[in-house]
Amino acid sequence: MNTQKRWLIAAAGVLMQIAFGAVYAWSVFRIPLSHAHGWTIAEVTDAFEIAIFVVGFAAFAGGLWMKRSGPRSVALAAAVLYGLGTMLAGSAHSLSNLYLTYGLIGGAGLGLGYIVPIATLVKWFPDKRGMITGLAVAGFGAGALVTAPAANSLMASVGVGRTFEVLGLAYLVVVFGCALFMRNPPDGYAPAGYLATASHPGRSASQDFTLRQALGTWQWYALWLTLFLNTTAGIAIISQASPMAQEISGVSAATAAGMVGLISIANGSGRFLWAWFSDAVGRRTVFLMMFLLQSAAFLLLSQVHQFALLSLLAFLILLCYGGGFGTMPAFATDYFGAAQIGSIYGLMLTAWGCAAVFGPSLVAGIRQATGHYQGAMSWLALATLVSAVVPLLLRPPRERQSRDFSFQGVGAVPPVRS
Repeated sequence: MNTQKRWLIAAAGVLMQIAFGAVYAWSVFRIPLSHAHGWTIAEVTDAFEIAIFVVGFAAFAGGLWMKRSGPRSVALAAAVLYGLGTMLAGSAHSLSNLYLTYGLIGGAGLGLGYIVPIATLVKWFPDKRGMITGLAVAGFGAGALVTAPAANSLMASVGVGRTFEVLGLAYLVVVFGCALFMRNPPDGYAPAGYLATASHPGRSASQDFTLRQALGTWQWYALWLTLFLNTTAGIAIISQASPMAQEISGVSAATAAGMVGLISIANGSGRFLWAWFSDAVGRRTVFLMMFLLQSAAFLLLSQVHQFALLSLLAFLILLCYGGGFGTMPAFATDYFGAAQIGSIYGLMLTAWGCAAVFGPSLVAGIRQATGHYQGAMSWLALATLVSAVVPLLLRPPRERQSRDFSFQGVGAVPPVRS
């Protein structure tokens, strides 16, 4: 019965993440909002950046809340905030109201809800951590593919304001319904035939860190840095994809928009593929491969002018961008255990918010200084090459590293196959 239940919970978690991933369709609202209210594209884009920045801090709060009340209550609150924030954005007639509704209220709901399926499913699937977290966040990556065409159709028929109201109501209903399925497994739960030490030798599963203990290890900060560096590289492409394609290869805006859709597919599929692969080869190996692949892709991007090759390289980079979000929850769970992964990984997601501010600013600054995007791509090639050092240095935390934080486990945390 528990085996069937965990797959039902997984399906609900993926559907919930698809609703949350609609935030990545924000670009389709930029021009309609600009025309409707006379705002600049940059001013409209700030609403998206505020929402993403809030996500990490809200995810941390959600993780702490889950520890006390379980996943369902957090997911229900997320449904209300995310749906209500989106609906209210439809009647926002000033930038401050847009930032408050979509950015702060919607972003808070997004962050609270984002952590729920991840922290819940790693407990139900200790035998498939990489695969299941990759599957969950693949839903997030696919959200824009579902939402963008629906939003465009709605805006053409009912206008941008009413579109926000309709979508917000849809988000509230979908997330609320999925939230009813969210629950933790019974104490001591393990899938039939699963033995952590036998089926996954070397993986840390016998002891769990508290948030305080995890923050007492250098590994938590190294994982935060790894996620920040990987996200910075990918979000630099996401933020500049259309103008970069037009400048480098001379294509039209419509053709460049096709590349934006292509890299959205890479973002979603990379979350599952790399995470699934990490179950076989280890998390450290996956991040090392992703940084080296991105370094080579950015180096080639600094030289190419053909649109097809540019699209292929951007696709590879976004595969790795998605792969970071798919693999890191399992990586953190390997190192710190599943019991408090909601708060431990939730706080780690502040790396996402910081990268969402730093990555686009970095590319825009280098583009302005050099006069072309190729200069920015060269710098990113060097940055991702240097970033590969971080996963090379990572090793699992041991009990003695957490002694000052009153770690109560007996002996060292077993070494992790990573």
